[in-house]
Amino acid sequence: MNDWKEYQQKNKDRFLNELIALLRIPSVSARSEHKDDMLVCAEAMKQKLMDAGVDKAEVYKTAGHPIVYGEKIMDASKPTVLVYGHYDVQPPDPLELWHSGPFDPVVKDGKLYARGSADDKGQVYMHVKALETMTATNSLPTNIKFIIEGEEEVGSPNLATFVKEHKDLLKADVILISDTSMLSLDTPSMDVGVRGLSYIEIEVTGPDRDLHSGVYGGAVANPITILAQMIASLHDENNHITIPGFYDDVVESSDEERKLMAEAPFDEAAYKKDLGIKALWGEKGYTTNERTGIRPTLELNGIWGGYTGEGSKTVLPSKAHAKISCRLVPDQNSEVITELLINHLKKIAPDCVAVKTTVHHGGEPYMTPIESKGYKAAAKAIEATFGKAPIPVRGGGSIPICSLFEHELGIKIIFMGFGLDSDNLHSPNEKYDLANYYKGIETIPYFHKYFAEL
Repeated sequence: MNDWKEYQQKNKDRFLNELIALLRIPSVSARSEHKDDMLVCAEAMKQKLMDAGVDKAEVYKTAGHPIVYGEKIMDASKPTVLVYGHYDVQPPDPLELWHSGPFDPVVKDGKLYARGSADDKGQVYMHVKALETMTATNSLPTNIKFIIEGEEEVGSPNLATFVKEHKDLLKADVILISDTSMLSLDTPSMDVGVRGLSYIEIEVTGPDRDLHSGVYGGAVANPITILAQMIASLHDENNHITIPGFYDDVVESSDEERKLMAEAPFDEAAYKKDLGIKALWGEKGYTTNERTGIRPTLELNGIWGGYTGEGSKTVLPSKAHAKISCRLVPDQNSEVITELLINHLKKIAPDCVAVKTTVHHGGEPYMTPIESKGYKAAAKAIEATFGKAPIPVRGGGSIPICSLFEHELGIKIIFMGFGLDSDNLHSPNEKYDLANYYKGIETIPYFHKYFAEL
């Protein structure tokens, strides 16, 4: 263990520079113009795995962006850890809000600013450097496999096919994922679950063409107005979702779990200051941490229609559009919720407009048992490097592939994230604290040690 720390300290500058090089690659999976960048990033990730000491690494083609696989098999009798991560990133828009280029990494005040720094290149690269640490010091106590995909940010449409076709390749005893956050370096935590996702797009059409708002306004329904009214009706005065049947399958958290969540420190004033808001908003009867962990939500992710260019154009638009996502909790099902949402939107739409919906992607909520060997190994590893046991919490985000992995491979998933909720994931000025990056590299080898012992 002293060898690990000495090696990491000696190579920490190189560890950072290598990550910066990966962050320079604009691997935006959602946009076709970055298709070549995705290939470049996949090959770069493969090479980094080889440099870290894997026995073999390969880039597998899919119907979309490629999947990177690597493995280091020490001994068939030893346990095998499968590390999952993704090298694709969210689009950087709006560009004008970035303080520096999203793909021109900048280190400022101990933080690394770049798209993908925390989600998920920085976090998955911790595992690559942890592997290098253990192989370089001849101390890897487990077999280790990597599956690093390029489509997580677009719903992993081709991952299920790959997993089903390569079950033997991916055979392992536990899956380790660092694509989540912790409360802070002072108060470490571990996610015991993530929420599911239902994501749709709605198009509301009124007249068959844009109209003059003076000639036709007041006589013909404006699709933007109608869509705004429909969306506003999806929450009541208590910010409770109004879709019939939406909460039917929700497993209510016990008083014991809510009490445990309340032990996590929360500074409301600092929370509001960090976000630049004057007041909090959410479902009545629940705390902020509960609203973002144990409760389902419905959010408007984008809305557009009509004229939005420079100057004025008095138009009554033909169409209005919106993107809507729901975060789901156990035991909600993404297909059921998607159907409920679509049917409800069509039901509440007046006859003066037509409604068309498109399903983008979804995923199921996932819970990991805290009594499992994997969770105990991760908690013990965090306690070894942080000096205190982690608090179990529920993550607000979604990792849609979790249920797929457990169903197809029959193994549990452990969330061991080192990011922070304030890392601006999916937003301008995404960052990753260098202290968290290095702490992750320091802690991960302990997971392998303790998992092998257990």
